[in-house]
Amino acid sequence: MDRPDPAAPFRPFDTHLDRDRALALLRQAVAGADDGELFLERARSESLVWDDGRLKSASYEATEGFGLRAVRGDTAGYAHATEVSEAALSRAVATARLAVGAGGGVMAPPPPGTNRKLYADADPVSELPFGLKVETLAEIDAFARGLDLRVVQVSVSLAASLQEVAILRPEGGLVTDIRPMARLNVSVIVEEAGRRETGTAGGGGRHGLAGLVARDHWQGTVAEALRIAVVNLGAEPAPAGMMDVALGPGWPGILLHEAVGHGLEGDFNRKGTSAFAGLMGTRIAAPGVTVVDDGTIPDRRGSITVDDEGTPSGRTVLIEDGILTGYMQDRQNARLMGVAPTGNGRRQSHAHIPMPRMTNTIMLSGNADPAGIVGDVTDGIWAVGFGGGQVDITSGKFVFSCTEAYRVKNGRIGAAVKGATLIGDGPTALLNVRAVGRDSTLDPGMGNCGKAGQWVPVGVGQPTLLIGGLTVGGSAA
Repeated sequence: MDRPDPAAPFRPFDTHLDRDRALALLRQAVAGADDGELFLERARSESLVWDDGRLKSASYEATEGFGLRAVRGDTAGYAHATEVSEAALSRAVATARLAVGAGGGVMAPPPPGTNRKLYADADPVSELPFGLKVETLAEIDAFARGLDLRVVQVSVSLAASLQEVAILRPEGGLVTDIRPMARLNVSVIVEEAGRRETGTAGGGGRHGLAGLVARDHWQGTVAEALRIAVVNLGAEPAPAGMMDVALGPGWPGILLHEAVGHGLEGDFNRKGTSAFAGLMGTRIAAPGVTVVDDGTIPDRRGSITVDDEGTPSGRTVLIEDGILTGYMQDRQNARLMGVAPTGNGRRQSHAHIPMPRMTNTIMLSGNADPAGIVGDVTDGIWAVGFGGGQVDITSGKFVFSCTEAYRVKNGRIGAAVKGATLIGDGPTALLNVRAVGRDSTLDPGMGNCGKAGQWVPVGVGQPTLLIGGLTVGGSAA
């Protein structure tokens, strides 16, 4: 084989492997199995971080490798390597076959084909000169400090990646995908009267870097980060107790993602470990609540043309008007549960086995006026920004910290509050949704999701919501 050109498209069967020989080894690995595939990947990524008035770090990573999987029943054998060669693939066959045992399986039908393409041709890693990226970070720093004399620290991160995959199926089908990703984040610290507060803004998606480093774009990002920081300068200690909570549209959907979304992934329900296991067709949310997982939205951070098993991504209705109607499925769990895959079989890289994962998880719009929703809060808070959170999949219990929230009394928005946490459980919160706004919005493209040690990019979204009876943790007396 010829040596591959790093700038050329990833075509492993032209540069690394003979396709017929690779197919023969794949078929050897999955003989007697229910499913399996050869997943080949080439990935490049670059990250720049500007902090304390200088370029603090710049990193570049290039990886290449394959993962070979054989599935029998609920067991999967998986072998991976960073060397894409016939010798390495031959060694992997024995490991993958450990899951097959005596065999006896019936190979699942292959995924349907698709010619759909959800993202533009772009190479975010290489499209702009390195010097221009550094100059842009310096310009962002100077702009932020010039906007407000209270700015004492600016941190900017710029990240780009390109993942190229090829998935060979035992029946001989080959699926390929080229996945760009770009993101810009800005964080500012302001100080006044000895008090310091932070504001962060940013986002991106499956596209190039040019739009993110355009001056009119990053100036808006800086202004938003500064606005949040200044709001928090005047924030009062958050109240504590059981109260109504209005959630803003867009990024607050991260609460939906964590507290509800993971519980609707197929593996947790097949194993009976989800709070929603066994509830298909029953009411699990208030009327008017409809939730979908949609990996087909062009250019979005969580979107995928095909998943990491070769199944075209889809739009799966999880909850319709409060009734549980579907789970997110990869091929293995779908087969074991007797349903169709939904295009949610995802993996972090060739070194990881696929599993059911979210793409863009969204609550759809309702009919309520967003302003009226906040106006209906007698005593509570309006939460529009979230930071970290924790959730227990089995019970659905969650704890989330608010990065921007306001006190609401008698329908009037009052002072910003600091240190608010929302405490509850997903099943109860869904049933206690009292109003769903008509302003469902997607987040700006900044979500990452962790599961079983793997991280994948995701999107979230929701309209303005009113949830009754959440516990708010705070420090106000």
